[in-house]
Amino acid sequence: GSIIYGNASAATAILTKGSANTVLTSDGTDIAWQAAGGGANTPSFFAVSTSSEDGNTVSDNTLTKMTFSTEVYDTDSDFASSRFTPTTAGKFFIFTKAMADNVVANAQTKLEFYKNGSQMDDNYRMRVRTGGSPQGDIEQTLILSAIIDMNGSGDYIEVYAAHDNGGNTGGLYDKHFGAYKIII
Repeated sequence: GSIIYGNASAATAILTKGSANTVLTSDGTDIAWQAAGGGANTPSFFAVSTSSEDGNTVSDNTLTKMTFSTEVYDTDSDFASSRFTPTTAGKFFIFTKAMADNVVANAQTKLEFYKNGSQMDDNYRMRVRTGGSPQGDIEQTLILSAIIDMNGSGDYIEVYAAHDNGGNTGGLYDKHFGAYKIII
């Protein structure tokens, strides 16, 4: 089917059927088919840690780069060596998760985004501290997300973590890291 309508010149006009991924638009006087707006949320990726990476020692109170060697997907091949380097400029929703166990009393676990090899401010880190009474095998789950501007020509994001568990210096496990471009 076609659409019959009165155009800006007050004449009858016929608009043929649109094609895939088009929407009907109007400039206030005429109508037309145009490409659907918004665009794609790419580049985007999602990566997870492997069982051999999980539990690797994180030194006491020392920020350590987290590794994610299994890519679930990577639309533009912008994720490599546990680093996201988008080749398109824009704002990105970036997220990560890690779990810690065998956390002792008064211990703190941190999860942070690093941009271009440097620590970002407090808005880009998550800290969890246990109270004074827990003893032994306490588990913590840290989830961190942020919207970060990326220039598309070299900016990169990595995930770092640390804990101050004293003698219980294990690793983090069940980790994931992902990002996608926000359509504005």
